[in-house]
Amino acid sequence: MDPVQILSSVGGVALSRAVVAGGANESAIRSAVRDGSVVRLERGVLALPGADPELIAAKRSRALLTCVSAAPRFGLWLLNPAAKPHYWHSNGKRPQSCVSHRMPLTQPRASGAVAALPDVLLHALLCLPALESLVMVESAYTRGDIDLGFLLRHLAGNRCGKARNVVERVERGADSLLETLARILFRDAGISTETQVWIDGIGRVDFLLEGFLIVEIDGLAFHLESRQFKKDRRRDNSAVVQGLPVLRFFYDDVVYAPDAVLAQVREVLARGSLRWPQPNRPGFEAFGPGNWR
Repeated sequence: MDPVQILSSVGGVALSRAVVAGGANESAIRSAVRDGSVVRLERGVLALPGADPELIAAKRSRALLTCVSAAPRFGLWLLNPAAKPHYWHSNGKRPQSCVSHRMPLTQPRASGAVAALPDVLLHALLCLPALESLVMVESAYTRGDIDLGFLLRHLAGNRCGKARNVVERVERGADSLLETLARILFRDAGISTETQVWIDGIGRVDFLLEGFLIVEIDGLAFHLESRQFKKDRRRDNSAVVQGLPVLRFFYDDVVYAPDAVLAQVREVLARGSLRWPQPNRPGFEAFGPGNWR
């Protein structure tokens, strides 16, 4: 098999022995190196010209990218980028400036330079602050890419208690990182929080707090000139006509000023509402997990 094809299939960089295992013989590899279609980075490491430097660095360290460093490779939600590379190591080189993970892999050893998604998530759960790992796991779970039971089975033991607590808070239904952050913010504050609630005459709202306060989250893609802007404002008007107050928050609010968000929410909740639909009222249906205090 062509070594270029093999390298392309694993992200552009691999150990020489993995390329051979993939079906390329030594003669084909030497020929590809001579004609420049493959680069021998060092003894035992091959790459395509222009291969990703992050993957090259991992493979030169005889490591796999994992945890927060691998999150972008799987399109996972990410609260904070990696300050230094996170590697899974076995018995290879270990650079000084990295976060090293050595938990045994649950998936077959990758021939490329990135750990498999289940291992990336397990490493994140045992490494990152709770909120940062939660958004990664929730984004994969929402897409149907991971089974929470699988994660819990590999998080047995006293040292994994915090990680299990994070997994138990993961839900489906959030459309974005911001909705996950907001849900956790409200529930940690002891506020009754329903997610993805349908209200007749208004439609589906992101959150319903304490049974009457609608909260909507506008992400980075929000545009003032869009049709969605007009639609959302008309929805807000319909909510007010029904006696339901509405608060809207943006990316900067949720990520950088959560205390200010809570202060505004609590102020409106403290005022109460003269009238609001009851949970058993027709046309008022929560599609999320319901109240969680």
